[in-house]
Amino acid sequence: MEFIKNLNGGFSVIENLKVSGAREGKFGVTIIYSPNSTASAVFTSNKVVAAPVKYTKNVLKKGIISAVFVNSGNANCFTGKKGFKDCETLVELVSNDLKVPKDEIAISSTGVIGREMPIDIISKVAYESFSKLGNQPENSLAAAKAIMTTDTFPKECAVEVTLTSGEKVKIAGITKGSGMIAPNMGTMLSFIVTDAVIPSDEIKKALKKSADISFNMIVVDGDESTNDTCLMMANGASNVEVVKDSELDPNFQEALNYLCIDLAKKMARDGEGATKFIEANVCGAKNENDAKLAAKSIISSSLFKSAVFGGDPNWGRIVSAIGYSGCDLNPDIVTIAIANDADEVDLVRDGEILAFEDTPNLKRAEKVMQSENVKVNIEMNLGDGEATAWGCDLTYDYVKINAEYTT
Repeated sequence: MEFIKNLNGGFSVIENLKVSGAREGKFGVTIIYSPNSTASAVFTSNKVVAAPVKYTKNVLKKGIISAVFVNSGNANCFTGKKGFKDCETLVELVSNDLKVPKDEIAISSTGVIGREMPIDIISKVAYESFSKLGNQPENSLAAAKAIMTTDTFPKECAVEVTLTSGEKVKIAGITKGSGMIAPNMGTMLSFIVTDAVIPSDEIKKALKKSADISFNMIVVDGDESTNDTCLMMANGASNVEVVKDSELDPNFQEALNYLCIDLAKKMARDGEGATKFIEANVCGAKNENDAKLAAKSIISSSLFKSAVFGGDPNWGRIVSAIGYSGCDLNPDIVTIAIANDADEVDLVRDGEILAFEDTPNLKRAEKVMQSENVKVNIEMNLGDGEATAWGCDLTYDYVKINAEYTT
């Protein structure tokens, strides 16, 4: 899309925004400071909800966020009244340092569930993070690194979008997520800031649309976190309004979609222990919902994810996953193909099996499955529903990482 331009520097491309990050061992603190920003968020649908999620939901009722406090190393979940009190303590710390109202401060946490928040350690790291607030690329990178847990690399993205009016605005974001990733929003922690002028209710609608085709379409392990948060702020530094006549500029929505998909794919690629990236494209489904069901089922299948790790073109696991997904399926007309960056091979075409023992298609498929990037392309031939989902392979290292997570 020509109206979207990738930018370097993460959050540093947004004016009137300061960020920072600091760590001490496994504990990190990220600060995002964007005074008087309109804001909204989407959260986990897990029935076990972390204290920071409950706290931030209350804060967002006002629709204004001036600062965000994020810590890694402790989820502050299943911690009862003490957990909520710890949120208040940390918010007060932010309020005193940045001189912003407590009811304009959001808080988010990631880490081990069921452990009391080590306030002394987190506070110490927080003061270090406050001292490093800035608006340079290194500040954005530090912010992205501080919220990492089992992530192997920091995840950030920034774009400039030319609106249909010809005016330009910028959007930037960071995210963390490597394990406990399943598609029921939010599937991670993600923080997005734009310099556009946009009301909080319009942010909510735009973010929900973007989340549905990005963060809600990735799977690493099928376990949905208790702390999932995707929060978006608009500080209006550009003085450019993206909502006119009650309609959000479509180019802005497309740019937000692009940014969220980029961040989501980085999470899927960085799945715990992952060696391969999987993309499942479904078209021709009865409707969009069916397409989503099929795509997510493929990348959620432990059997297929294991096959990808082993380089085994066991397409029976693909068709089985589609079959139990809940979508409409006619096996007699479905087409299943796998691809990499250099080749695409049909395994089943219009219900006819093409890849079986000693066939050229199976041998090509075996080579495709050795690739770092594996695509599954499905044509259902039932309608015009389309969807894409992303995930990763299931490896020995995933088991090792999660067998030792709290030790």
